[in-house]
This record gives sequence, structure tokens and C-alpha cells, in this order.
Amino acid sequence: MKVGLIDMIQETGHPAPPGHPENSLRLRAALKVLLASDLASGIVTITPGETDTAAIFRVHADYYIRELEKISREGGGYFDSDTYISSGSFAAAMETASATIWAAEQIAEGTQRKVLLAGRPPGHHAERDRAMGFCLINNTAVAAEHLVGKYNFDRVAIVDWDVHHGNGTQSIFYERADILYISLHQSPLFPGTGATWEKGDGPGRGYNLNVPVAPGTGEEEYLEAFNNEVLPVLDRYCPQAVIITAGFDAHTDDPLAGLNLTEKNFGYMTRALADIADKYSEGRVLSLLEGGYNPEANARSLYEHIRELQKN
Repeated sequence: MKVGLIDMIQETGHPAPPGHPENSLRLRAALKVLLASDLASGIVTITPGETDTAAIFRVHADYYIRELEKISREGGGYFDSDTYISSGSFAAAMETASATIWAAEQIAEGTQRKVLLAGRPPGHHAERDRAMGFCLINNTAVAAEHLVGKYNFDRVAIVDWDVHHGNGTQSIFYERADILYISLHQSPLFPGTGATWEKGDGPGRGYNLNVPVAPGTGEEEYLEAFNNEVLPVLDRYCPQAVIITAGFDAHTDDPLAGLNLTEKNFGYMTRALADIADKYSEGRVLSLLEGGYNPEANARSLYEHIRELQKN
């Protein structure tokens, strides 16, 4: 099975300030290793075409998008101590979000059953009207919203294994049942959300699952939680598509967190989620690279991730 690859790393459009951990090298180096590996023949490079971007504006407030554009047009700046925007960042963020929509269309229409989007700026901390945690536009949320809005899916599952809780994705879909959000993350850690009692509200009650784990957690305890808490919920939900927010910063070698996973653990979770997709959604998997700040660990983790996706 060939995996589609969309490269939106945005080296020039979204350049990082000197010394900033969220920079293009962390993904570019990993992608370079992947494309030089024995898996390269099973990867199809996809160039996104024109697409309907309405999902971006359903996910984010109009005034927030206008604010991003204004700050970028005026030369850039910082939303907080971590989240930067350059003169090209708005265009880069919109381009990456549009590519995410294109990727969602590929899996929905069966053109490509499994797609990886290697994109920046990252997204899962971005709320409806707020940039934070290095994130500007919530690409995961945009993809899920497009599958619901254009293709009338009513059961889209997001599994977020980035080491940081995806507060933005959670908040956007907190009152909805058509999009299931599941997050495994270190706690305590930025952004401080993602408690077990945060289960959704109104029609979305029970469609938000947080699995926080303590600093120092290793593979055995982490995968036990994945097997016993995450997979049964997915089996009950029977998703029509699986979106993976694939941050690799829970890796033991990552400098910004304190979990002790290995690349093999990411491969294991990939295999399990691909099996869920095969069982319920004709194999539809969209994977979006998020965190991960050690290029070598990212490369090893990405290799295992793609290796498992290629098996289906």
C-alpha cells in the first residue's frame, strides 16, 4: 500500500526565530531520512490543487483570520512568548491548511487511502480565535470539519498522541458528536488542559476522551492505556475516517517533554489505528505531523509510522 505524502514544511514561508524549537529542520531532516530509506518506493508525493477552503472559516472566527493576516502583513510579531508569526506566516498557514483540506479529500474520495501531511505551522493548540503553542491554524480541526461539511461524515475520529494536550482541537469540537477527539498526553505539561473529567458538553458529552499520563511514564504503562482506553472507544464509535495528530515529542529523546516512548511504540499505535480504519472506514487515515523536537528521534519515529501505514 502506497502512502501519499504532502510536503508543506514551509522553510521560507514560516521561518523560525534563531534558537526556536519549532523550526523546519525538525521535520525536514526526518523527511529526508524517510525518502532515502527502503520505504521510499511506497510513498507517492502529492501536489495539492485548488480546493474549497470554507472549512478554515468554519473552524476559526473571521476576525481571528483577519488578525493573523494583519499581523503578518505588518511584518510579524509574537502572540505570546512562544508563538511567532513572520511576514510570510499567514500565507504559509493558509497554504498548509488548504493542503490539509486537499488531503482530506483524497482519503474521502478514495484517491489515496492513507495520506501523511508534513506541515508547518503546526496546529492543534490553535483555538477558534487564539494562536498559541507555536500554532496558528488548527489543521487537524480543519480536516475533520471538511470531512463532515463536504462529505457528510458523521463519525470522524481524531487521535492525538502529541505529548502536549490539543486544547484547540478539543475546544473546537467539545459540543459535537460527529467528531470524536481522543488525546494521550503528559500531565502536568503545557497547556495545562486535558483532564479526564473533560468529556465534552451537550451533544458532545462522551465524545471527548483525555488520557493524561505522568512525567516519566514508559511504554508499558502508556500502551496499556492506549489498548484499554483508546481502542475500545474507537471500536464503539466505528469511525468513517481516522485522523492522527502525529506529534513524536513523547519520544524518550525529545527535549521538551518527559515521557519515555520509543519509535517502535509509535509504530504499534499506527498499526492499531490503521486496523481500526480498515475495519470501519475503508482504510481512510490522514496523519498530520505536529510536535517532535529531536530530528533524529522524529526520523526514527516517522519511519516506523510510515512502515506500518504501508502494510494496509
